[in-house]
Amino acid sequence: MAIVSVSNSFLTFNSPNQLRFNRRRGVSAMASSATGVRVAEGQGNLPKLILTSPQNSEAEIYLFGGCITSWKVASGKDLLFVRPDAVFNKIKPISGGIPHCFPQFGPGQIQQHGFGRNMDWSVLDSENSDGNAAVTLELKDGPYSRAMWDFGFQALFKVIVGADSLSTELKITNTDNKAFSFTTALHTYFRASSAEASVRGLKGCKTLNKDPDPKNPIEGKEDRDEVTFPGFLDCVYLDAPNELLLDNGLGDKIIIKNTNWSDAVLWNPHTQMEACYRDFVCVENAKLGDVKLEPGQSWTATQLLSIS
Repeated sequence: MAIVSVSNSFLTFNSPNQLRFNRRRGVSAMASSATGVRVAEGQGNLPKLILTSPQNSEAEIYLFGGCITSWKVASGKDLLFVRPDAVFNKIKPISGGIPHCFPQFGPGQIQQHGFGRNMDWSVLDSENSDGNAAVTLELKDGPYSRAMWDFGFQALFKVIVGADSLSTELKITNTDNKAFSFTTALHTYFRASSAEASVRGLKGCKTLNKDPDPKNPIEGKEDRDEVTFPGFLDCVYLDAPNELLLDNGLGDKIIIKNTNWSDAVLWNPHTQMEACYRDFVCVENAKLGDVKLEPGQSWTATQLLSIS
């Protein structure tokens, strides 16, 4: 049984299949491998959760940013990528894995990609989901978020690790007494050979190409069966299909399925990030049109990553 520090939270295991979050007790966390979810000390002494499936697939999630930083399939291969310039100091968001963009994607009235990736999420629950390890994280408004976006909200992020699969469910609820609107995305970094990687399933989509001017994207239509990453790429695909296929150029084909993520974004910074651009591509599920929620209303979207 390991003990690590978790800011303002306490994790207890009430049964072999359940991990409960108690906000009223202490600042330490207890971990047990019986549930498939354990707590460990991550980089920068930040707490992270490790989820392990019965087939030994594994995911790591940092409570800071609610960021999934690793997804290892049963073979031990990690299919996600964390940039070498990533910092774990709670000053900047974690660069890599699956960061949250909420309540804003990209630049806008508040900070780049919103504040969801810059706040501590808490553990709400864990369970065995059909024998697989699952955990639900929670983010609520506080002084930090209210200073830039003055609304009450609850974000729930459920992560399930299965046999060579990683699924997520994001649920946003308006807990305020007034309506609000938001945009959001999962900014997923996949380990890849960018020169060899390709994405299938986007043919026919309307595109907004941010190269060369991100502030004035060029409208177009995707006419290729396979989209590749030959150089700098920052392109939005509107009304994208709910299933894409990523060939990461390293021998893996990853099916990316979703519900309610209406758009997709492909990104690789090329020589703007000389140290690592060859080693990853971003294929992001996004909701780029405003989602408006009245008080008490919720919006939910799911993503399923699996090996083809």
